[in-house]
Amino acid sequence: MISNPAQQAVDAAITSRRSIRAFLQTPLAYEDIAAILQVAARAPSGTNTQPWKVYVVQGERKQQLSAAILAAHNDPAEAAQHTEEYAYYPREWISPYIDRRRKVGWDLYALLGLTRDNKAGMAAQHGRNYEFFGAPVGLIFTIDRVMEQGSWLDYGMFLQNIMVAARARGLDTCPQAAFTQYHRIIAEQLKLPESETVVCGMALGVADMSKIENSLITERMAVEEFVKFVE
Repeated sequence: MISNPAQQAVDAAITSRRSIRAFLQTPLAYEDIAAILQVAARAPSGTNTQPWKVYVVQGERKQQLSAAILAAHNDPAEAAQHTEEYAYYPREWISPYIDRRRKVGWDLYALLGLTRDNKAGMAAQHGRNYEFFGAPVGLIFTIDRVMEQGSWLDYGMFLQNIMVAARARGLDTCPQAAFTQYHRIIAEQLKLPESETVVCGMALGVADMSKIENSLITERMAVEEFVKFVE
């Protein structure tokens, strides 16, 4: 079995990655953010199309974006007017996917002391998405509308590269599909061209490990459960 310092470092960056939901206010230098994104841009893409576009929001601009989304999110009538441009999740859930989804949700709520009847508490926790969970840096990702499904697959590799490169630098992330519901607000706030679709958001910063929600470690299947060696 291959084992060397480079392999160990890569494996550690991948396996230590998890979705962090509480961050310290430690600022990040422009050079560090740019370096992570430059490394991530080595992701493969069909015929080198490189379909990713990234908007980095910090400070007052991030606060303005969060405030605008939260104003809509916290008003049920207004929130109902906002829908995703694309289906991130299946329209009809089946096992085992719905079981995994429910488990991670209830595991998180249990850590936070949120019971099933505490709808307000769960809504407030969901709203933390739109504050990038307190991270100093928010990333909004977009793709040109002309790009097809293959380019979205390429985009996933780019996003993973960002998260792994961040871990290699002692930083953490939380990829956030929750932003897609409010793509119209994001487009207005960031002045996105009409040719771009919001893919997702991501929080980036230093994890606040004093927060209990960051103790959540989700389960993964054993390789035997999802791999078949064909001979």
